[in-house]
Amino acid sequence: MLYWLVEFSDKLSVLNVFRYITFRTGGSVITALLFVFLFGPRIIDRLRLLQGKGQPIRADGPQSHIISKAGTPTMGGLMILSGMLVSTLLWANPANPYVWVVLWVTLGFGLVGFYDDYLKVKKQTHNGFSARTRLGIEALITAAACVVLVVLGHPPFSTSLVFPFFKDLVINLSWFFVVFGVFIVVGAGNAVNLTDGLDGLAIVPVMIAAASFGMIAYLCGNAVFADYLQIHYVAGTGELSVLCGAVVGAGLGFLWFNAPPASIFMGDTGSLALGGMIGTVAVATKHEIVLAVIGGLFVLEAVSVIVQVVSFRLTGKRIFKMAPIHHHFEQLGWTEPQIVIRFWIVSVVLALAGLSTLKLR
Repeated sequence: MLYWLVEFSDKLSVLNVFRYITFRTGGSVITALLFVFLFGPRIIDRLRLLQGKGQPIRADGPQSHIISKAGTPTMGGLMILSGMLVSTLLWANPANPYVWVVLWVTLGFGLVGFYDDYLKVKKQTHNGFSARTRLGIEALITAAACVVLVVLGHPPFSTSLVFPFFKDLVINLSWFFVVFGVFIVVGAGNAVNLTDGLDGLAIVPVMIAAASFGMIAYLCGNAVFADYLQIHYVAGTGELSVLCGAVVGAGLGFLWFNAPPASIFMGDTGSLALGGMIGTVAVATKHEIVLAVIGGLFVLEAVSVIVQVVSFRLTGKRIFKMAPIHHHFEQLGWTEPQIVIRFWIVSVVLALAGLSTLKLR
C-alpha cells in the first residue's frame, strides 16, 4: 500500500523513494522482522494454551526427541506467514499480479499445512490427513497458479523451460509446462516439509533460498540487468523481491524462537507454505532448474526418503539408519547443533553455486 505514495511524489519528492524495489524490499525485511518479534511471544503462548501437549513426537523417530521436544507447540508457521503477509501488503505493489499468484500458493499451502497440524494435535498422532488428498489439493492450488503464470507471460516463452549455463537453450513444453510447474512447486513444498525435523534446521535454508530468489527475481524483472547478465527478462517479477524480503525478515524473527532448544515448531503450516512460495517464485522467474541447486539441501532430504522407502520395499533393507537424512546423521552420533549448522553451511554453498549460474552463460 505504501507504493501508492509514489503518486504524490510530484508534491513531495522524498516519496519517490517508494518507487524503488530495493528500498521497499529493505522495508519489507524490517517490517516482517519487527512484526514477529512483537507478536511472536503472544502467538506462542496462545498456541501452547490451545494445544496442551503440543506437537506429537514420532515414536519411530530418534528416541531423544520424545523427551527433549515433548510439549513444544507447533503451527509456528502462523508467525512467519502473518509477518510475511502484513509486510508484503504494506510494501509490495498491489497492482502486480505476480505477487498475488505467489501469495495464493503460499497461503493455500499454509492452510493445507494448518489443517494437517490441527489433526495431528487433536488426535495426538504424527499422521495428519491422507497424503493423497493433501497432494491433490496442493496440485490443484498450484495448477491454477501455473495457468495464470502462463497467461501473464508471453507465449511461447511463458511455457518454456530455460536451462542455466546456456544462453539460448530453451525448450517449449507447451501446456505440459503446467504439469511441470505443479511438480516443481508441490515437490518444493514437501521437500521443505521433510527438512523441518530439527530445531532451526529448515528456516535458515529457507531464508537463504528466499534471499537468493529475491535477487534472481529482481534481476530477471529488470530489463537492463537481465540484458547485461544475458538471462531471460520476465517483466513484473522484480516485485517478488519484496515478498522474498518479507520471508527473510519473518524467518529471522521466527529463528529467534525456533533456535535450539525451540520454543515453537514451524509445523506443516510453515514448511509447506514456504516451500511452495520458493517453488512458485522459481517457476515465475523461469529458474526451475536453478531451484534444484539453491534448494539442493531440500532435494537431498526428499531423495533420502524416496531411496529409503524404495530400498526397503524392494529388498527389505534400509540404505540409511533413519530417514530423512538429518536423522541418519543423528544416529551416527552427530549432535543436533552439529547437524543444523553444517546443513546451514551446505545451504550457503549451494546458494552461491546457484547464483553463479546467472553469470556463467
